[in-house]
Amino acid sequence: MFDSIKKKFTSEGNEPVGTTAKPDICRDKSAELYAKAKTFFPGGVNSPVRAFKSVYGTPLFIKKGDGCHLWDADDNQFIDFCCSWGPLILGHNHAKVREKVTEVMQNGMSFGAPTSLENELAELIIKNNKFIEKLRFVSSGTEAVMSAIRLARGYTKRDKILKFEGCYHGHSDSLLVKAGSGLVTFGETSSAGVPKSFADETIVVALNDKPAIEKAFEEFKDQIAAIIIEPVPANNGLLLQEKEYLQYLRDICTQNGALLIFDEVISGFRLGFEGAAGYYQIKPDIITYGKIIGGGLPVGCYGSSAEIMGHISPDGGVYQAGTLSGNPVAMAAGIAQLSELLRMGFYRDLNKKTEEFTESIQRFATARNYKFKVYAIGSIFWFAFTDKEAIRRADEIDPASMEKFKKLHRELLNRGIYLGPSGYEVGFISSAHTKIDLEKAKRAIFDSLEVVFREK
Repeated sequence: MFDSIKKKFTSEGNEPVGTTAKPDICRDKSAELYAKAKTFFPGGVNSPVRAFKSVYGTPLFIKKGDGCHLWDADDNQFIDFCCSWGPLILGHNHAKVREKVTEVMQNGMSFGAPTSLENELAELIIKNNKFIEKLRFVSSGTEAVMSAIRLARGYTKRDKILKFEGCYHGHSDSLLVKAGSGLVTFGETSSAGVPKSFADETIVVALNDKPAIEKAFEEFKDQIAAIIIEPVPANNGLLLQEKEYLQYLRDICTQNGALLIFDEVISGFRLGFEGAAGYYQIKPDIITYGKIIGGGLPVGCYGSSAEIMGHISPDGGVYQAGTLSGNPVAMAAGIAQLSELLRMGFYRDLNKKTEEFTESIQRFATARNYKFKVYAIGSIFWFAFTDKEAIRRADEIDPASMEKFKKLHRELLNRGIYLGPSGYEVGFISSAHTKIDLEKAKRAIFDSLEVVFREK
């Protein structure tokens, strides 16, 4: 029986699965660029996770992306499962996105004034998403969430926000907050420079804990403006929640006059055109989206009912503005990308591809009794060194398991596979990943897992 299973998972040509570590790829040029970057930028990077502190080696400096492939400064080629942290659902340098952006750029790239492209992209989103009636474009997911929080406070005339440990909502002050030591606590700042008074307006509880939610509404009656959650928590592992729990959040917000905010910066347009709201058929009061609506360019938006959005300036008293909001380059990229997502069968094909890929890897690990799980939803997946059937809370992740991820990441890089440089980060599949690419990636993953689990 085992022989037949093993044969099924050997690489092409009936070669045995690799069991030895691969030599490290050359990173000389990347290392040189990183050394120079450290003289310009804190830690040598412009976003912390890029510094490769959680994995082996120095950061890779990327010089080119095309389809599902990346090339670094040393001309190493990789199959990319990071996809610019998710937004590149069509892959890198997609022809229709590139052509639309190039066409629009001929007329200028920034005006700080309205263009018809804003109308076109907004109409594309609203006509195909029953959960929002009006939206406002901004320049990032962080800005979208920050603005949604302000809108919730302005609309409800309440100050406190409830968030969950294990959900990340960008780097605005009131959300850079972690849980304290009690069941229901005011948050503690998770970054220097965030005043305690800001954290005191944010209540942090564990995911998947109904009593904590109920206690929060009891203790802070008529003070909570909103609950904010990633309906598919994907910034601290893939902490998939049950629909019943998300519906519970919807119901308790309604009962207490609070708003429910779905932060869909990652899940938006990944599970389907209507994101997690559509996937679970749960209507939040406000939804936020990120760079996926702009083909990966710097853009985001938040949307809601016309009534709630009517409180945004200049119609209402909640101020929010941005010189680059709705800029023509990002709008053009978004129109091209989202038009592709509306093609018949796009999500069916992408999600099926992801399902086949992840299930194959899980079968391989299970056949060898490896303590390893692949969690997936839509075209998002996460590798975890655990035997838990489900991980729904951040405190269920074993920090010691990250040592195995470090080894896996190194082995995969050496075999031409690029994942985000942290075991807490999820992976993504794009429509540009072909069957051949995914078969090659699976072989590399099989080989790498063999190395990780055979090392003492």
